[in-house]
Amino acid sequence: MDLAIRASRAVIDGEIRSAAVAVADGVIRAVGPIDAEYPAAEQILLPAATVLMPGFVDTHVHINEPGTDWEGFVTATAAAAAGGITTLVDMPLDSAPVTTTVDALSKKQQAAQGNCEVDVSFWGGVVPDNLGELAGLAAAGVRGFKCFLTDSGNADFPRLNADDFRSAVAIVAAMDAVLLVHAESHHVIEDSPPPCGRGYASFLSSRPDASEEDAVAMVIDAAWETGARVHVVHLSSARVLPMLVEAKRAGVRITAETCPHYLTFTAEEIPDGATQFAACPPIRDRDNRGLLWQGLADGTLDMIVSDHSPCAPSMKADGDFGRVFGGISSLEVGPRAVWTVAAQRGFGLVELCQWMSERPAALAGLGDRGRIAVGQRADLCVFDPDGQHTVHAHALRHRHAVTPYDGVALRGSVEQTWLAGRRIYERVGAPA
Repeated sequence: MDLAIRASRAVIDGEIRSAAVAVADGVIRAVGPIDAEYPAAEQILLPAATVLMPGFVDTHVHINEPGTDWEGFVTATAAAAAGGITTLVDMPLDSAPVTTTVDALSKKQQAAQGNCEVDVSFWGGVVPDNLGELAGLAAAGVRGFKCFLTDSGNADFPRLNADDFRSAVAIVAAMDAVLLVHAESHHVIEDSPPPCGRGYASFLSSRPDASEEDAVAMVIDAAWETGARVHVVHLSSARVLPMLVEAKRAGVRITAETCPHYLTFTAEEIPDGATQFAACPPIRDRDNRGLLWQGLADGTLDMIVSDHSPCAPSMKADGDFGRVFGGISSLEVGPRAVWTVAAQRGFGLVELCQWMSERPAALAGLGDRGRIAVGQRADLCVFDPDGQHTVHAHALRHRHAVTPYDGVALRGSVEQTWLAGRRIYERVGAPA
């Protein structure tokens, strides 16, 4: 063996227990008692305060390279490693070109080559004029596809209307791929008052719950008719949850994610001019947040991913919610933010690993990661669940120091991150 890691606590098979994990050629070859005889070139005994967990998998990240200075593979993957995240799946828009053709995918892969500290895969984009490209993108290695039902904010990535969407769902069903949907309704948002000024209430009312309800109903109907596998991204409105419950009971192949910011913050707490909190769909009220947590508890919501969506700082700077870019930067802090609130609500690290490792990996068809088990890639996170650290935006590794988590005290500390049996991050000052 190349490596044997021994932990007094590890998340394995849905429980926390002591274990030794033996690794060779980047793959977990054995999992046994902490004192198991695993001769290895390197023997590591983890501190008792830590828990060995699978590396987190974040399937909703906007790296925005090539073509912008909003983020990049170097900075995004460094932030991921520091957050215990070992796999990212990059979204197809806000780079130039957008990932809607095989040639564009090749350019993105070239930009990533040699610049990534963690593993990176890609989603392909679906727009009205590229339905004939989807088979080629799948053959070229995308993990699935992403579309919008309202304006994306990027003229190069237009939304699908109802007819285009049904055509796309049918194609994806025939391919047995997965279609990720930004499920906000174009016509509901068009009929809502546009945001303006420094008050967050204006931004919130511009993207009401009804926009998500209307769009998710369309997604469910199309999936029911075609048998397609569909996934609702960054769900923020708890009013959608009963629709998902009914659809799943009826056998619709639908999953859904939410994000750390919807589980952490509430509309009531967002100050005037605090445009770093603007996201699409928006952060909603306190009661809504509680219902999202209940949706995770009962399995209606399947997973939690960051939707790390950075932009140039100037696009967040003037405090006007009518002109702000709707995206939140949180890649490095996501697992700790979730754990901070999850622990307060009585959840444990087993659930955290299901929500942020195992299920996102399954969504992207990455069956070789997300769990600590024989045959899995040795992507691991050494986590101190009782560590306490305050977030300082300028110390985060993503490119621009803009985040609503600045100054927020979070529970949990990523002490080490391992990618395919290789240590890629160790916190300065971590216990020996």
